[in-house]
Amino acid sequence: MTTCIQFFDAGLAPEHDLLGGKCASLVSMTAAGMPVPPGFAVTTALYDAFLAAAGIAEDIRDLLAGLDADDVAHVDAVSARIREEICSRPIPEPLRQEARAAYDELMARCGGEVPVAVRSSATAEDLPEASFAGQQDTYLWLTGWREVADHIRQCWASLYTSRAITYRLRNGVPDEGLSIAVAVQKMVNARASGVAMTVDPANGDRSKIVIDASYGLGEMVVSGQVTPDNIRVDKVMLTVVAETRGDKHAELVPDPATRSLVEREVDAERRARRSLTDAEVRAVAAMAKRAEKHYGCPQDIEWALDADLPDGENLLLLQSRPETVWSARRSEEKPRAAAATALGIAGITSSLLAAAGK
Repeated sequence: MTTCIQFFDAGLAPEHDLLGGKCASLVSMTAAGMPVPPGFAVTTALYDAFLAAAGIAEDIRDLLAGLDADDVAHVDAVSARIREEICSRPIPEPLRQEARAAYDELMARCGGEVPVAVRSSATAEDLPEASFAGQQDTYLWLTGWREVADHIRQCWASLYTSRAITYRLRNGVPDEGLSIAVAVQKMVNARASGVAMTVDPANGDRSKIVIDASYGLGEMVVSGQVTPDNIRVDKVMLTVVAETRGDKHAELVPDPATRSLVEREVDAERRARRSLTDAEVRAVAAMAKRAEKHYGCPQDIEWALDADLPDGENLLLLQSRPETVWSARRSEEKPRAAAATALGIAGITSSLLAAAGK
């Protein structure tokens, strides 16, 4: 029987077709002992079973057939139709109960009701040859099963937003076999967070790790809503070699009164100073380096410092995906370099033969 629910720490293989890019990464990193917040995947098997029970898989194929990415109005209409179908059809009770049982188990592991993040994990994302970051939806600081269940369905529907459909059309990604999993994961109460790349995105230098960091949850960094601190670190020594202090004018933080996230202004004194200490910079860089070693290629990670955990135990890894821009350039350069080498050898050989009078 295909697994409909998979906890990150279940010890099962991180199958991309079952888990999608994000959940496969979370399972793999958990198995490697990296500090990933606990959670589970609502796998593609559950989504596929829902589509089959609802009888809409063929309708979706027909609606997507022959779409033109440049016909924005038609793409929008198709997107709205598909998402309405996904959000309105009933989910078979056995599937709903399986997801509910997993949610209850996660709450028990966390010692009671805690906020969670509900994060899309499509099979066509976080691939080595293409970054699909941001194409599907993520929902933060959700509490209670009803809210979580509703947003799992919204993650499914986000597979067919206009931007996701257009992105796949423009990048030649087929919709045949496309599916989506959803991560349900304990929310991090982030004091500071951001991203880190194990290659300098400005010039492809693999001897550097580049960290973007700001206060609160990292969504404001990822979405470009704040100018973060930018810190370049030597990959071997883990020392800062260059930095630019960002304005960091706002932070996204939880509001206990409303049990939701609010955007709060950062005061002038905190804006002026770096959001990470030297020790925290070293810790983030070391974790990025560890992720690169685990996957065997340059990585783009998301991380957070949890305000509820003690120093030394508060750095958490939220995601790791392959870096695509410079890795793709290197892949393109290898055949050219090989061809140039072959031509060079041929030229040297011809010269030697000519010199020998042959």
